[in-house]
Amino acid sequence: MSHAFEFLVVANRLPVSADEQPDGTTLWTRSPGGLVSALEPVLRGHDAAWVGWSGRFAPDPYSTEDYGRELEPVPDGVGPCPLVEVELSREEVEGFYEGFANSTLWPLYHDAVATPSYHRHFWEPYVAVNQRFANRIADLAAEGATVWVHDYQLQLVPRMLRDRRPDLRIGFFLHIPFPPAELFAQLPWRQQIAEGLLGADLVGFHTPGDAANFLRVAERFLRLSPDGTGVEVPDATRPTGGRRVTVDDFPISIDTREYDAIARTEEVQDRAAELREKLGNPRWLMLGVDRLDYTKGIDVRLKAFTELLEEGAIQPGEAVLVQIATPSRENVEDYQRLRDEIELMVGRAIGDHGLIGAPPIQYLHQPFAREELVAFYAAADIMLVTPYRDGMNLVAKEYVASHGGPGALVLSEFAGAAVEMTDAFLVNPYDAEGVKHAIVDAMHTPHDELDTRMRRMRARLFEHDVARWAAEFLEALDKSEWSR
Repeated sequence: MSHAFEFLVVANRLPVSADEQPDGTTLWTRSPGGLVSALEPVLRGHDAAWVGWSGRFAPDPYSTEDYGRELEPVPDGVGPCPLVEVELSREEVEGFYEGFANSTLWPLYHDAVATPSYHRHFWEPYVAVNQRFANRIADLAAEGATVWVHDYQLQLVPRMLRDRRPDLRIGFFLHIPFPPAELFAQLPWRQQIAEGLLGADLVGFHTPGDAANFLRVAERFLRLSPDGTGVEVPDATRPTGGRRVTVDDFPISIDTREYDAIARTEEVQDRAAELREKLGNPRWLMLGVDRLDYTKGIDVRLKAFTELLEEGAIQPGEAVLVQIATPSRENVEDYQRLRDEIELMVGRAIGDHGLIGAPPIQYLHQPFAREELVAFYAAADIMLVTPYRDGMNLVAKEYVASHGGPGALVLSEFAGAAVEMTDAFLVNPYDAEGVKHAIVDAMHTPHDELDTRMRRMRARLFEHDVARWAAEFLEALDKSEWSR
């Protein structure tokens, strides 16, 4: 692709999925997601392209099975703009994505809830893949173009891209938490990661705390002198010999109006009523919706709910907990072990407290279409969101956007959403008794108060939706100190 683009969005994944069929053809499907929805108007309004990986593996030149095989190009029209694929081999994905991104960075950035793995054979493909992304972007970007890089898989890209193309305006947004300097210190490649991020003109985080953590890292490990809004970094390409990097928080959101509109449809309302009926029309329907991940605190709410049954605070039959756990990273040992633990907890609770035809917990380890999830949100009286650590947690916002009447959100104070959603029942997920008390409080709070809390949270969501998030980031990037 020889065309030079004025605006490039860069993420680990393209906004489409590629499924190779038995006949050798590729089935392309559009991937739903808030990021795509937020950026689509911007992408369509500019000379723009999206750079990422399609999810399929590049041919192995040493494999007889792959001899002569080539990847079918991404067809025009399947995405919101031209899509440019960065090809990755199976071995690169194992080292870069499953290894360094998800076995090193993911647990480290989530307060080391699971022990991070620090291996050079993970780091080396991470560097190589980031360099490939940077090279691809450098070849695609027009003079003075704007590039928006996303998330923890590509933290080296801003610096690598800056080295090749100092004319570019570069923004970076981290979609997960950024750890305190004392925890980040464990990372053997802490300096390289920090320098990689500081290649951007604007580095964005979900919360003020995450932004402050990063500035502290820049001070401690790079010997820089940040102030409250950014940091000056050496840059030999600038006449002054330096460049200012702006660091700020931009709490991501959802397409609030779309979720509200879906929830109001007759089909979803009927489905919500049907779900409650199938569950025995309990007095309280409680809901958890998560990727099956050890950071999400699924065990916290299962333990709290089970103990409330044991103590008699909840009577069998009057409350049902539906836990939806979307399959995730099933070939990673930590996730396999987590699934076994969760299913054991569910089985014990059902065995100890279930009634004939009325188990107290419904566990669903499967993906659901968005409309079906919205029906669950609309049906639920109490939403349980109890991560040990989460960058934002959009499920909390999806519930509020989908639930028009009185409802209760029990929310971990360690989710980024807790900074904004102060009308939720905030809990410390490490405090089992506190979680139990919050659930009981949510069950017995008068409907008028629940309705008032929900209205305030919905008002904030309608005002601060995902389109506003994208607009504010790009406006801040446009205003960042920068010279061609």
